Amino acid sequence: MPIAYYITHPQVRIDAGVPVPEWGLSDIGRARAVAMLDQPWIGSIRRVVSSAERKAIETAETLAYHLGLAVEVRERMHENDRSATGFLPPPEFEAVADQFFANPHVSIRGWERAIDAQQRIMSEVDAALAANHVGNIAFVGHGGVGTLLLLLLDGREISRIADQPAGGGNYFAYDIEARRILHGWRPIEPAPRHCI
Repeated sequence: MPIAYYITHPQVRIDAGVPVPEWGLSDIGRARAVAMLDQPWIGSIRRVVSSAERKAIETAETLAYHLGLAVEVRERMHENDRSATGFLPPPEFEAVADQFFANPHVSIRGWERAIDAQQRIMSEVDAALAANHVGNIAFVGHGGVGTLLLLLLDGREISRIADQPAGGGNYFAYDIEARRILHGWRPIEPAPRHCI
């Protein structure tokens, strides 16, 4: 059963003077990406496919380097297009994101409609799988479109109820052939081991 893992980039270095797609990982984000390499399923990955946004590429490169693989970049795997507003302070961003998920057929403040972003990410994932499908694959991207993908694969309506936990750096897995969710969002780091 080949499995697809959709991984979201962890924390980024926020800079209101830099376009959001060009933000890189913060020190915490980098440390979390490295910690991800200790997950037991990482060794099963045979392909790494990434969004073209810098934060996703940096996360994907950490994974691909560890596995001795190349990163395949797909331009259309980007986060929902928010260029109409650019950077928004966190409270305002969260309010607009709430509207984005609650009104999927409407462009909120010029943002890409949720329904369009959902179809785009599903189309890109399907195209990547059709191009070369060998074993387990990691898609590295973003929380918004990742949530939309998870909802579509799970047969649920668009809403924010399935949004990834705050901070990014999460993943879900699905059975590629059955198009069935195996589990929802989990942190990219392995769970801490408790000593007895």
